[in-house]
Amino acid sequence: MVTADCVNQFNDLKLKKQIKYIIYKLSDDYKQIVVEETSSDPDWETFQNKILNAKASYKGKEGKGPRYAVYDFQYELEAGEGTRNKIVFISWSPDEGTLVFPRMTYASSKEALKNALNGIGAEVQANNEDEIEYATILKDISKGKR
Repeated sequence: MVTADCVNQFNDLKLKKQIKYIIYKLSDDYKQIVVEETSSDPDWETFQNKILNAKASYKGKEGKGPRYAVYDFQYELEAGEGTRNKIVFISWSPDEGTLVFPRMTYASSKEALKNALNGIGAEVQANNEDEIEYATILKDISKGKR
């Protein structure tokens, strides 16, 4: 179900440090997890907007699109103790405006992708926009909550 490209791109993000984030989606037939996009752009708002504006369709209907993403999150430790990086797995499934079939399929296939990606430092389950804000995620991962 998880394509080789998903793992290869993740390993490039993790080891080569040239990719800042990867957005994954289910293929149009909902049978495979594929890479939708990779980027070296460190701008959080650009990444966030791509996630928030994703679409999914099923049987001729379109709604908000769930997505998985991996983001190489960089943050400063308190008291000037230096900079840390943490690879964060994000599962985005909006509470409103999402078609039932895509939402259920994303929920049931999340573990397959997570298990294929070795080296995830934190996980975020986001269902509304404020859960995917930079400050919200930073607060949780810098304290080890996610």
